[in-house]
Amino acid sequence: MWKEFREFAARGNVIDLAVGVIIGAAFGKIVTSFVNDVVMPPIGMLLGRVDFRSLFIALNGQTYASIADAQKAGAPTINYGVFLNTILEFLIIAFVVFLLVRQINRLKEPPPTAPEQPVRDCPYCVSRIPAAARRCPHCTSDLGATRA
Repeated sequence: MWKEFREFAARGNVIDLAVGVIIGAAFGKIVTSFVNDVVMPPIGMLLGRVDFRSLFIALNGQTYASIADAQKAGAPTINYGVFLNTILEFLIIAFVVFLLVRQINRLKEPPPTAPEQPVRDCPYCVSRIPAAARRCPHCTSDLGATRA
């Protein structure tokens, strides 16, 4: 098992994975900042000066001025504003990953196609068949004597 792990690590898969995780974490922070600091403030302004991070419901029925006040009082809260921000972050990251994968797929070379084999027409049913065929796959006629 140790030998297999060394071979796996030596192929570069572990390094590639580590780089991907690090870049993904950094990209996640950028998207979080973009959502919290650039996208949500104008949306909040359009909706009547709403700060989405401060939207919550206190489950104990009390009213609190902020999430921090509710948490200080030990009240259970549903922080749906933070959840909305997180959903928007996810959608942005998913869209960027989609665009990235789409572009990578465009850059890949198409798989090689099989060389086209010579064909001929069956003298009995006039279907296209391989030139080397001895029996027509369509009408099952014996073509041994009628090679073209």
